[in-house]
Amino acid sequence: MEIRIGIVNAPRELNFESSQSAEELAGQVQTALASGTGVLQLTDDKGRLYVVPTAGIAYVEIGTEESRRIGFVG
Repeated sequence: MEIRIGIVNAPRELNFESSQSAEELAGQVQTALASGTGVLQLTDDKGRLYVVPTAGIAYVEIGTEESRRIGFVG
């Protein structure tokens, strides 16, 4: 699942792949925004941990699960 997180006052977005479902990811985002912890913690496919302050989140885009493309685009 591809995740894109827009950060306030940052020119680039945080973009990574996760093996979690869209429902799990959306639940984690909603919980982080509703709770008073102030951070959203997500883990990517390679085990890297991303910690994002909830006050700085502009948007979260959760893409559809996509199969790998094979070949050349042209």
